[in-house]
Amino acid sequence: MQLAYSNRRLGYFTKDGKQYQVIGQVARSDRDDPNDLKALFIRNNRGELISLDNLVNIEESNTPPTIYHFNRYKSATISAGLQPGKTIGDGVKEMQRIADKLLDETFATSLTGSSRDFAESGSNTFFALILALGLIYLILAAQFESFRDPFIIMVTVPMAFAGGLLSLKIFGQTDNIFSQIGMIMLIGLVTKNGILIVEFANQNRMKGMAKKDAAIFSSVQRLRPILMTSLAMALGALPLALSLGAAATSRIPLGIVITGGIMFSLVLTLFVLPAMYVYMSGKKKISEMEKLYPTAVDEAVPVVENEHRS
Repeated sequence: MQLAYSNRRLGYFTKDGKQYQVIGQVARSDRDDPNDLKALFIRNNRGELISLDNLVNIEESNTPPTIYHFNRYKSATISAGLQPGKTIGDGVKEMQRIADKLLDETFATSLTGSSRDFAESGSNTFFALILALGLIYLILAAQFESFRDPFIIMVTVPMAFAGGLLSLKIFGQTDNIFSQIGMIMLIGLVTKNGILIVEFANQNRMKGMAKKDAAIFSSVQRLRPILMTSLAMALGALPLALSLGAAATSRIPLGIVITGGIMFSLVLTLFVLPAMYVYMSGKKKISEMEKLYPTAVDEAVPVVENEHRS
């Protein structure tokens, strides 16, 4: 049967400088009908020729014309369209929920096309987010020569994330690649508020000011630069949020995340960060300030004198 029906290549032969395949198979007219098996004979152990249809049973069944494979496994492709107002992320979650409900452990699922691109981009942005947080922490730790002060400064990051997500919900936008890029940008944009307050508070404490007084005094003195820089960045991203210009609609989530995150963290930073500084900041040596600023005017003297009097 293999020689008669398998279309097997037995070898090659060359004629007039061209190479041809030798195919072992009967003609099309002799293999289209199941009754053609009667024309095939084989020899038994006694050397007699027996018709092949005496040795086989014929059953009719349906088979797919093409068997599709994906990653070397037999597969079936399921496609679906999104309803208005739904995102690819919502569609992927729903498909996964249905697969978990209907398929057992013998089945496996995999995404293709735009859904796969969305899943890969989401994992890449999450890795970039973690990497950005780690790098900023290490840089701040080297700058302040402390592993505690960077934690105080990075308190502004969760507040900025909360502001960005809240802004997306208020304006009816979705979490996509543009909003995720905006979240990563917020890490570098909002930490400068904490750097301004913590750095100035450390300097005041080295002059002899109490921890609580240094935190409050630094927040008041650094209010103007914090407002100037925060408003400048928020207003710079406002055209993106308002979708001004051609083909800017897709970048609306980016502008909304940056503007909302900066403004939200601006308000909370002035209240939350001083409290965290009082709670988490370590001891500062006054002698270090005297070495660095031997001729500086001690702005903390009135506070220190009041403490001595009390």
